[in-house]
Amino acid sequence: MQIAQGIEMLEITAEVMGRTDTLYPVLLWDEDHAMLVDTGYPGLLGKFKEAFAHAGVAWSKLDTVMITHQDIDHIGGLPAILGESHGTIKVLAHPIEQPYIEGERMLLKHTPEAIAAAEAMLPPHVPEEWRRAFLHVLAHPPKAKVSALVEDGQELPVAGGVMVIETPGHSPGHICLYHPASRTLIAGDSLTVKDGVLHGPDPRVTPDMATALSSLRRLAGYAIETVICYHGGLYRGDANQRIAELAEELQ
Repeated sequence: MQIAQGIEMLEITAEVMGRTDTLYPVLLWDEDHAMLVDTGYPGLLGKFKEAFAHAGVAWSKLDTVMITHQDIDHIGGLPAILGESHGTIKVLAHPIEQPYIEGERMLLKHTPEAIAAAEAMLPPHVPEEWRRAFLHVLAHPPKAKVSALVEDGQELPVAGGVMVIETPGHSPGHICLYHPASRTLIAGDSLTVKDGVLHGPDPRVTPDMATALSSLRRLAGYAIETVICYHGGLYRGDANQRIAELAEELQ
């Protein structure tokens, strides 16, 4: 779905161990460049290519990937995307997230306890081969080299300019992107949408809710009309007021 000139909300649906999950990465582009924000689970390269084609953007134009944070549903497709580029695609991320994306440190949410809990939640009908593959990926998550680091307030020269906003809480180096021209926030996992209603980050997978709420209070200071959430998709309306309400409600 085109949100504004040079901004496309992609819709990537995948079967993940017995359940259907739909993710909403974002494609930013202009005449010369294209940047993908987050890369989905492993094994979805074909679906991303289809989404680019649907948006009318050539896959060959992709020259940058922005990772909002380290979770596997955001970095999982990165190695496959880079494998096709022969080193021509740059990977951007926050410095706190870099060692996790590069595999120097284990993903924060992939503790032995978390992996055991994930295994316990798998539906009983999942074939044993899939179960083993899933657990192997959790224990040995994808990794890739980060080309350059981003910082709070930095403007990225794509789609007329997007701004990096540090929004820790869901992960220590989580970032959002803000497109001033269209007043669009690419929220990553700092916000979610359920049944058309904007909500805060999912507390089940947000280890530092106090910091996440501080991030929401900061976001409320921006002129935001449209929010794209990685989980839940699009929210339009008085986003500033809703974000401020969430920051107060969730204290």
